[in-house]
Amino acid sequence: MLTINVAVLLAIIVFVRIRRPVEPRTRLDQMFGVTVILVLGLLLAPTEFGHSVLGAVQQLVEGIAKASH
Repeated sequence: MLTINVAVLLAIIVFVRIRRPVEPRTRLDQMFGVTVILVLGLLLAPTEFGHSVLGAVQQLVEGIAKASH
Protein backbone atom coordinates (compact mmCIF):
# COMPACT_ATOMS: atom_id res chain seq x y z
CA MET A 1 0.00 0.00 0.00
CA LEU A 2 1.34 3.42 -0.98
CA THR A 3 1.19 6.19 1.60
CA ILE A 4 1.91 9.84 0.97
CA ASN A 5 3.01 12.24 3.66
CA VAL A 6 0.66 15.24 3.53
CA ALA A 7 3.47 17.67 4.36
CA VAL A 8 5.53 16.40 1.41
CA LEU A 9 2.52 16.68 -0.90
CA LEU A 10 1.87 20.26 0.22
CA ALA A 11 5.56 21.13 -0.17
CA ILE A 12 5.42 19.89 -3.77
CA ILE A 13 2.29 21.97 -4.40
CA VAL A 14 3.98 25.08 -2.97
CA PHE A 15 7.10 24.45 -5.07
CA VAL A 16 5.07 24.08 -8.27
CA ARG A 17 3.04 27.21 -7.51
CA ILE A 18 6.17 29.27 -6.82
CA ARG A 19 7.71 28.23 -10.13
CA ARG A 20 4.69 29.43 -12.12
CA PRO A 21 5.17 32.60 -14.15
CA VAL A 22 4.03 35.72 -12.36
CA GLU A 23 0.66 36.83 -13.62
CA PRO A 24 -2.37 38.55 -12.11
CA ARG A 25 -4.12 36.24 -9.66
CA THR A 26 -7.69 36.08 -8.50
CA ARG A 27 -8.66 36.36 -4.85
CA LEU A 28 -9.58 32.67 -4.82
CA ASP A 29 -6.12 31.79 -6.13
CA GLN A 30 -4.46 33.97 -3.47
CA MET A 31 -6.60 32.47 -0.69
CA PHE A 32 -5.75 28.96 -1.87
CA GLY A 33 -2.03 29.76 -1.81
CA VAL A 34 -2.17 31.26 1.66
CA THR A 35 -4.19 28.31 2.97
CA VAL A 36 -1.80 25.74 1.52
CA ILE A 37 1.25 27.49 2.98
CA LEU A 38 -0.38 27.89 6.42
CA VAL A 39 -1.36 24.22 6.53
CA LEU A 40 2.15 23.23 5.46
CA GLY A 41 3.57 25.32 8.29
CA LEU A 42 1.22 23.73 10.80
CA LEU A 43 2.22 20.25 9.63
CA LEU A 44 5.96 20.95 9.76
CA ALA A 45 6.02 22.86 13.07
CA PRO A 46 5.87 19.87 15.47
CA THR A 47 8.42 17.80 13.53
CA GLU A 48 12.18 17.63 14.06
CA PHE A 49 12.65 19.50 10.79
CA GLY A 50 10.31 22.24 11.99
CA HIS A 51 12.22 22.57 15.25
CA SER A 52 15.55 22.79 13.42
CA VAL A 53 14.21 25.50 11.09
CA LEU A 54 12.89 27.42 14.10
CA GLY A 55 16.29 27.17 15.81
CA ALA A 56 18.08 28.38 12.68
CA VAL A 57 15.73 31.35 12.32
CA GLN A 58 16.15 32.23 15.99
CA GLN A 59 19.93 32.19 15.65
CA LEU A 60 19.74 34.35 12.54
CA VAL A 61 17.51 36.90 14.26
CA GLU A 62 19.74 36.98 17.35
CA GLY A 63 22.80 37.49 15.15
CA ILE A 64 21.15 40.37 13.28
CA ALA A 65 20.01 41.93 16.57
CA LYS A 66 23.53 41.73 18.04
CA ALA A 67 25.08 43.15 14.87
CA SER A 68 22.73 46.14 14.92
CA HIS A 69 23.83 47.19 18.43
